[in-house]
Amino acid sequence: MTSRTVTIGSKVGLHARPASVFAQAVGTCGVKVMLTDSTDKTVNAASILSVLSMGIEFGDSVTLSSDDEGAETALDSLAALLSSELDT
Repeated sequence: MTSRTVTIGSKVGLHARPASVFAQAVGTCGVKVMLTDSTDKTVNAASILSVLSMGIEFGDSVTLSSDDEGAETALDSLAALLSSELDT
């Protein structure tokens, strides 16, 4: 399993627009990605409703993980996305 831990950079956390941008990026990356929060709740990162249900805030740490081959590049890209301001 490949994983990346990242701190959320969006000032509003993963709500509405940032969650949508992230979930869409996951859906197009070509690998199945799971998102785990600090309470160890894990969801399919491509599901915007699942991502929203986690209530992830600015500054929270989350872990992206995947068992798929070639996930390293996708997880690096998604981690960079989550660490940036997505609510612009």
